[in-house]
Amino acid sequence: MADGPGRREDVILSLSCANVDRIAMVFKKITLIGTSSESFDAAADDAIDRADETLDNVKWIEVDDLGVEIASVEGREYQAEVTVAFELEG
Repeated sequence: MADGPGRREDVILSLSCANVDRIAMVFKKITLIGTSSESFDAAADDAIDRADETLDNVKWIEVDDLGVEIASVEGREYQAEVTVAFELEG
C-alpha cells in the first residue's frame, strides 16, 4: 500500500485506539519502618502487616533498607524500611 493517509498502519492504529476508555490510576507511596527483636524478615513482616491493617488498596511493597539498632535497646532491634504503594480512591 502507498504511503500517506489511509495506509494499512494508519487503519490498524485508528482501530486499536478507537473506543478505548482511559482509566487513570493514581498511587501514593509512603515509607514505613518495621521492627523486631528476632530478624530482618520479622521486621519486614511487621511493616507489611501494619500497612495491610491500616491502609486500603495496598498494591505493592518494596523492602528498601535493613538496619540494626544496638545503642538504645537491650540486645538488637532489627529494622526494615519499606516503601508501600497504594491506590488512591476517586
